[in-house]
Amino acid sequence: MTSVITGDIIGSRQQKSNHWVDDLKKILSPFGATPSQWEVYRGDEFQIEVNNPEEALLTAILIKARLRAIKSDARMSIGFGDKTHNAVKISESNGTAFIHSGELFETLKKQKVTLAMRSGDSDLDEKMNLMLQLALTFMDSWLVQSAEFVALAIENPNLSQEELGQKLGINQAAVSRRQKRAQFDLVMNLDRYFRTQIKQLAP
Repeated sequence: MTSVITGDIIGSRQQKSNHWVDDLKKILSPFGATPSQWEVYRGDEFQIEVNNPEEALLTAILIKARLRAIKSDARMSIGFGDKTHNAVKISESNGTAFIHSGELFETLKKQKVTLAMRSGDSDLDEKMNLMLQLALTFMDSWLVQSAEFVALAIENPNLSQEELGQKLGINQAAVSRRQKRAQFDLVMNLDRYFRTQIKQLAP
């Protein structure tokens, strides 16, 4: 089983400059080699394969946080399933993970939702998507400071508040406030729950 995130930048066509394309590539580069693991195509769309499906949600949340930290955002669909054709470019690979992600992605705009998942298990999908919609009520409005904190905390899971503060140039009390404002503990609880559910999917 693998997982695929398909996404696009929200409002990219309204943006005058194209520097967000470089920003997006910078954000995606830690996730492996392009174009086999991730690819930006058609200007503002992107696709990433996350080989360990348990990491898929946190990866999508990290991308969202990194984008919101530069006053941007993305719509993303996460698909789970197999991979039947391994192409040089991820956008040409195939399998149920790709189909689930691609088909769901086409519905996001109409649903007015910025993050959703499809595994093919309708009970699991309904439950997780409801939780994601609830979480998006605050994730969709993360301000730059909150988003920066979330991204840094996800990337450095072993750092204390004090150490995160040193990286952000703020004191521990300010870190604590940002953590609370971003509802970070709730995000991590959601991720933990998601991992338990995805484990049960694995064949």
